[in-house]
Amino acid sequence: MPPSLILASASPSRRQMLANAGLAFDIEPAGVDEEEITRSLGSRAAPQELASTLAEMKAVKVSSRHPDAMVIGADSTLACNGRLFDKPPTLEAARKQLLALRGQTHELFSSVVVARGGQRLWHWAERARLTMRPFTDSFVDAYLAKAGEDVLTSVGAYQLEGLGAHLFTRVDGDYFTILGLPLLPLLSFLAGHGIGLEEKAA
Repeated sequence: MPPSLILASASPSRRQMLANAGLAFDIEPAGVDEEEITRSLGSRAAPQELASTLAEMKAVKVSSRHPDAMVIGADSTLACNGRLFDKPPTLEAARKQLLALRGQTHELFSSVVVARGGQRLWHWAERARLTMRPFTDSFVDAYLAKAGEDVLTSVGAYQLEGLGAHLFTRVDGDYFTILGLPLLPLLSFLAGHGIGLEEKAA
């Protein structure tokens, strides 16, 4: 029998991506203190390094509690003009973030790690570039009024698969990576360990 699969994340978009891909998995958020880890790494850490470190810590922490399972940890960071952006804690913070990003091209870094028995087995990292259009303040207000608190679950205060698409003029990069999980390489890795559609069909 192939090992069981656990997603070490509370992210709705990551959960939906794995479910849409037909995988059977459990969810157990790692509960790592992302702010503390980010502070401890400081300005030394590049955005991709930060995303990879957080993804690994999530996967390893949960896999140490479930040593026989394959555990997926993932994280995303956003950088624009040398500044790192995080998930906004409030709608007002989301508004300020979107106003800072409008008319700019930012980079989104996503990493995924699979761990087993408290050890990292596999890692993948990708980067995308997104350009926001120069929208007005009133457009941001209308967008946030309609999107609501869902924007607080995203590092960029947007979901590209939904209303967030209205914010952009150009997107360069893998779609799944932008949603927060480099899905295609992850599916290839899992298939090599007997986890995927072949398992379900058997």
